[in-house]
Amino acid sequence: MTETRATPRVQTLVDKLSLRDRLSDEEVAALDKALEPPRSVPAGADIVREHTRPSASTLLISGFSARYSTLEDGSRQITEINVSGDFIDLHSLLMKQMDHGVVALTDCVTANAPHIRLIDITERHPHLGRLLWLDTIIDAAIHRQWLVAMGRRSGLSHLAHLVCELYLRLQAVGQTGDLSFDLPLTQNILGDALGLSAVHVSRLISELRAEGVVQWSGGRIDILDWRRLAEIAEFDPTYLRLQSEPV
Repeated sequence: MTETRATPRVQTLVDKLSLRDRLSDEEVAALDKALEPPRSVPAGADIVREHTRPSASTLLISGFSARYSTLEDGSRQITEINVSGDFIDLHSLLMKQMDHGVVALTDCVTANAPHIRLIDITERHPHLGRLLWLDTIIDAAIHRQWLVAMGRRSGLSHLAHLVCELYLRLQAVGQTGDLSFDLPLTQNILGDALGLSAVHVSRLISELRAEGVVQWSGGRIDILDWRRLAEIAEFDPTYLRLQSEPV
Protein backbone atom coordinates (compact mmCIF):
# COMPACT_ATOMS: atom_id res chain seq x y z
CA MET A 1 0.00 0.00 0.00
CA THR A 2 1.15 3.56 -0.64
CA GLU A 3 2.12 5.88 2.21
CA THR A 4 0.70 8.79 0.27
CA ARG A 5 -2.51 10.29 1.62
CA ALA A 6 -5.40 9.91 -0.80
CA THR A 7 -9.00 11.08 -0.64
CA PRO A 8 -11.62 8.36 -0.06
CA ARG A 9 -12.88 8.46 -3.64
CA VAL A 10 -9.50 7.55 -5.09
CA GLN A 11 -8.09 5.44 -2.23
CA THR A 12 -8.91 1.99 -3.60
CA LEU A 13 -7.44 2.84 -7.01
CA VAL A 14 -4.29 4.17 -5.32
CA ASP A 15 -4.07 1.02 -3.17
CA LYS A 16 -4.30 -1.22 -6.23
CA LEU A 17 -1.80 0.71 -8.35
CA SER A 18 0.60 0.93 -5.40
CA LEU A 19 0.83 -2.85 -5.22
CA ARG A 20 2.59 -2.70 -8.59
CA ASP A 21 4.71 0.42 -8.13
CA ARG A 22 4.97 3.33 -5.71
CA LEU A 23 2.98 6.48 -6.48
CA SER A 24 4.30 9.93 -5.69
CA ASP A 25 2.24 12.58 -3.90
CA GLU A 26 1.96 14.44 -7.20
CA GLU A 27 0.61 11.38 -9.00
CA VAL A 28 -2.01 10.72 -6.32
CA ALA A 29 -3.06 14.38 -6.47
CA ALA A 30 -3.30 14.16 -10.26
CA LEU A 31 -5.61 11.14 -10.02
CA ASP A 32 -7.84 12.90 -7.53
CA LYS A 33 -7.91 16.10 -9.59
CA ALA A 34 -8.94 14.13 -12.68
CA LEU A 35 -12.14 12.90 -11.03
CA GLU A 36 -15.49 14.66 -11.01
CA PRO A 37 -17.73 14.50 -7.89
CA PRO A 38 -18.97 10.99 -7.00
CA ARG A 39 -22.46 9.90 -7.98
CA SER A 40 -24.70 7.04 -6.87
CA VAL A 41 -25.91 4.43 -9.35
CA PRO A 42 -28.69 2.02 -8.30
CA ALA A 43 -28.41 -1.71 -8.84
CA GLY A 44 -29.56 -2.72 -12.31
CA ALA A 45 -28.83 0.64 -13.94
CA ASP A 46 -26.38 1.01 -16.79
CA ILE A 47 -23.24 2.91 -15.86
CA VAL A 48 -22.04 2.89 -19.46
CA ARG A 49 -24.35 1.94 -22.33
CA GLU A 50 -23.43 -0.22 -25.28
CA HIS A 51 -22.56 1.61 -28.52
CA THR A 52 -22.20 5.02 -26.84
CA ARG A 53 -19.16 7.26 -27.23
CA PRO A 54 -18.10 8.23 -23.68
CA SER A 55 -16.24 11.48 -23.12
CA ALA A 56 -15.07 10.26 -19.71
CA SER A 57 -13.91 7.02 -18.11
CA THR A 58 -15.59 5.82 -14.92
CA LEU A 59 -13.94 4.79 -11.66
CA LEU A 60 -15.89 2.36 -9.48
CA ILE A 61 -15.54 3.67 -5.92
CA SER A 62 -17.78 1.12 -4.21
CA GLY A 63 -20.05 -1.75 -5.16
CA PHE A 64 -19.90 -4.34 -7.94
CA SER A 65 -20.47 -3.73 -11.63
CA ALA A 66 -20.06 -5.86 -14.74
CA ARG A 67 -19.12 -5.55 -18.37
CA TYR A 68 -21.69 -7.27 -20.54
CA SER A 69 -22.87 -7.88 -24.08
CA THR A 70 -26.49 -8.41 -25.08
CA LEU A 71 -27.64 -10.82 -27.78
CA GLU A 72 -30.56 -10.27 -30.14
CA ASP A 73 -32.78 -12.58 -28.08
CA GLY A 74 -32.23 -10.33 -25.06
CA SER A 75 -29.93 -12.70 -23.19
CA ARG A 76 -26.86 -11.24 -21.52
CA GLN A 77 -23.30 -12.48 -21.13
CA ILE A 78 -21.20 -10.91 -18.38
CA THR A 79 -17.57 -10.68 -19.52
CA GLU A 80 -15.99 -9.29 -16.34
CA ILE A 81 -17.04 -8.37 -12.82
CA ASN A 82 -15.64 -5.04 -11.61
CA VAL A 83 -14.72 -4.27 -8.02
CA SER A 84 -13.92 -1.13 -6.07
CA GLY A 85 -10.86 0.62 -7.49
CA ASP A 86 -11.47 -0.48 -11.08
CA PHE A 87 -11.59 1.98 -13.96
CA ILE A 88 -14.47 0.17 -15.63
CA ASP A 89 -14.00 1.68 -19.10
CA LEU A 90 -10.53 3.19 -19.16
CA HIS A 91 -10.12 1.70 -22.64
CA SER A 92 -12.83 4.09 -23.92
CA LEU A 93 -10.14 6.79 -23.87
CA LEU A 94 -8.81 5.30 -27.11
CA MET A 95 -11.52 2.87 -28.22
CA LYS A 96 -14.05 5.73 -28.53
CA GLN A 97 -17.24 3.73 -29.16
CA MET A 98 -18.23 1.10 -26.62
CA ASP A 99 -18.74 -2.41 -27.98
CA HIS A 100 -20.21 -3.51 -24.64
CA GLY A 101 -22.05 -2.01 -21.68
CA VAL A 102 -21.35 -1.76 -17.96
CA VAL A 103 -24.16 -2.38 -15.47
CA ALA A 104 -24.33 -1.83 -11.71
CA LEU A 105 -24.78 -5.26 -10.13
CA THR A 106 -25.29 -3.68 -6.70
CA ASP A 107 -25.83 -0.10 -5.60
CA CYS A 108 -22.62 1.62 -6.68
CA VAL A 109 -20.75 4.87 -6.22
CA THR A 110 -18.75 6.04 -9.23
CA ALA A 111 -16.77 9.07 -10.39
CA ASN A 112 -16.03 10.13 -13.94
CA ALA A 113 -12.61 11.17 -15.20
CA PRO A 114 -13.02 13.24 -18.40
CA HIS A 115 -10.81 11.95 -21.17
CA ILE A 116 -9.16 15.33 -21.59
CA ARG A 117 -7.92 15.08 -17.98
CA LEU A 118 -6.66 11.52 -18.50
CA ILE A 119 -4.76 12.64 -21.60
CA ASP A 120 -3.21 15.37 -19.46
CA ILE A 121 -2.10 12.71 -16.94
CA THR A 122 -0.37 10.69 -19.67
CA GLU A 123 1.48 13.80 -20.84
CA ARG A 124 2.39 15.32 -17.46
CA HIS A 125 2.85 12.12 -15.44
CA PRO A 126 4.20 9.42 -17.78
CA HIS A 127 4.89 6.96 -14.94
CA LEU A 128 1.28 7.18 -13.79
CA GLY A 129 0.19 6.87 -17.41
CA ARG A 130 2.14 3.61 -17.68
CA LEU A 131 0.49 2.28 -14.53
CA LEU A 132 -2.95 3.04 -15.95
CA TRP A 133 -1.92 1.41 -19.22
CA LEU A 134 -0.81 -1.66 -17.25
CA ASP A 135 -4.25 -1.71 -15.63
CA THR A 136 -5.89 -2.05 -19.05
CA ILE A 137 -3.41 -4.80 -19.96
CA ILE A 138 -4.40 -6.68 -16.81
CA ASP A 139 -8.05 -6.25 -17.83
CA ALA A 140 -7.17 -8.06 -21.04
CA ALA A 141 -5.43 -10.80 -19.05
CA ILE A 142 -8.59 -11.24 -16.95
CA HIS A 143 -10.63 -11.55 -20.13
CA ARG A 144 -8.26 -14.27 -21.40
CA GLN A 145 -8.69 -16.24 -18.20
CA TRP A 146 -12.47 -15.89 -18.42
CA LEU A 147 -12.34 -17.13 -22.02
CA VAL A 148 -10.29 -20.19 -21.02
CA ALA A 149 -12.66 -20.88 -18.13
CA MET A 150 -15.74 -20.55 -20.32
CA GLY A 151 -14.37 -22.83 -23.02
CA ARG A 152 -12.39 -25.46 -21.16
CA ARG A 153 -13.05 -25.56 -17.41
CA SER A 154 -15.72 -27.64 -15.75
CA GLY A 155 -18.51 -25.69 -14.08
CA LEU A 156 -17.05 -26.42 -10.64
CA SER A 157 -13.54 -25.35 -11.65
CA HIS A 158 -14.94 -22.22 -13.32
CA LEU A 159 -16.85 -21.14 -10.21
CA ALA A 160 -13.87 -21.89 -7.96
CA HIS A 161 -11.65 -19.82 -10.27
CA LEU A 162 -14.05 -16.88 -10.05
CA VAL A 163 -14.05 -17.08 -6.24
CA CYS A 164 -10.24 -17.14 -6.12
CA GLU A 165 -9.96 -14.22 -8.55
CA LEU A 166 -12.49 -12.01 -6.80
CA TYR A 167 -10.98 -12.71 -3.39
CA LEU A 168 -7.51 -11.57 -4.50
CA ARG A 169 -8.82 -8.54 -6.39
CA LEU A 170 -10.86 -7.45 -3.37
CA GLN A 171 -7.96 -8.16 -1.01
CA ALA A 172 -5.80 -5.80 -3.09
CA VAL A 173 -8.15 -2.92 -2.26
CA GLY A 174 -8.77 -3.79 1.39
CA GLN A 175 -12.23 -5.29 0.89
CA THR A 176 -11.69 -8.70 2.50
CA GLY A 177 -11.48 -10.20 5.95
CA ASP A 178 -9.44 -13.24 6.93
CA LEU A 179 -10.10 -15.40 3.84
CA SER A 180 -13.62 -13.99 3.63
CA PHE A 181 -15.44 -11.41 1.54
CA ASP A 182 -18.88 -10.14 0.62
CA LEU A 183 -20.27 -11.14 -2.77
CA PRO A 184 -23.87 -9.89 -2.78
CA LEU A 185 -24.67 -11.24 -6.25
CA THR A 186 -27.66 -13.39 -7.17
CA GLN A 187 -27.29 -16.82 -8.71
CA ASN A 188 -28.83 -15.39 -11.89
CA ILE A 189 -26.00 -12.84 -12.08
CA LEU A 190 -23.39 -15.52 -11.40
CA GLY A 191 -25.03 -17.61 -14.12
CA ASP A 192 -24.65 -14.74 -16.59
CA ALA A 193 -20.95 -14.61 -15.69
CA LEU A 194 -20.39 -18.36 -15.88
CA GLY A 195 -22.62 -19.09 -18.87
CA LEU A 196 -24.78 -21.37 -16.71
CA SER A 197 -28.33 -21.45 -15.41
CA ALA A 198 -29.10 -20.25 -11.89
CA VAL A 199 -30.09 -23.82 -10.98
CA HIS A 200 -26.69 -25.10 -12.15
CA VAL A 201 -24.92 -22.37 -10.16
CA SER A 202 -26.86 -23.39 -7.04
CA ARG A 203 -25.70 -27.00 -7.49
CA LEU A 204 -22.09 -25.91 -7.94
CA ILE A 205 -22.17 -23.79 -4.78
CA SER A 206 -23.49 -26.84 -2.93
CA GLU A 207 -20.62 -28.91 -4.36
CA LEU A 208 -18.03 -26.39 -3.14
CA ARG A 209 -19.64 -26.51 0.30
CA ALA A 210 -19.60 -30.32 0.23
CA GLU A 211 -15.90 -30.24 -0.67
CA GLY A 212 -15.34 -28.30 2.54
CA VAL A 213 -13.60 -25.42 0.77
CA VAL A 214 -16.12 -22.61 1.36
CA GLN A 215 -19.01 -21.47 3.47
CA TRP A 216 -21.33 -19.46 1.22
CA SER A 217 -24.38 -17.88 2.78
CA GLY A 218 -26.29 -14.62 2.46
CA GLY A 219 -23.83 -13.03 0.06
CA ARG A 220 -20.84 -13.84 2.30
CA ILE A 221 -18.08 -16.25 1.30
CA ASP A 222 -15.69 -17.74 3.85
CA ILE A 223 -12.83 -19.69 2.29
CA LEU A 224 -12.09 -22.67 4.53
CA ASP A 225 -9.35 -24.31 2.45
CA TRP A 226 -7.56 -21.98 0.03
CA ARG A 227 -5.13 -24.63 -1.19
CA ARG A 228 -7.89 -27.06 -2.12
CA LEU A 229 -10.03 -24.29 -3.67
CA ALA A 230 -7.09 -23.21 -5.83
CA GLU A 231 -6.52 -26.85 -6.84
CA ILE A 232 -10.12 -27.22 -7.97
CA ALA A 233 -9.80 -23.95 -9.90
CA GLU A 234 -6.31 -24.71 -11.28
CA PHE A 235 -5.74 -21.13 -10.18
CA ASP A 236 -2.52 -19.29 -11.01
CA PRO A 237 -2.69 -15.62 -9.89
CA THR A 238 0.15 -14.48 -12.17
CA TYR A 239 -2.28 -12.78 -14.57
CA LEU A 240 -3.47 -10.37 -11.85
CA ARG A 241 0.03 -8.86 -11.46
CA LEU A 242 -0.40 -8.12 -7.75
CA GLN A 243 3.32 -8.04 -7.01
CA SER A 244 5.59 -5.00 -7.11
CA GLU A 245 7.27 -4.64 -10.50
CA PRO A 246 8.27 -1.03 -11.16
CA VAL A 247 7.10 0.37 -14.48
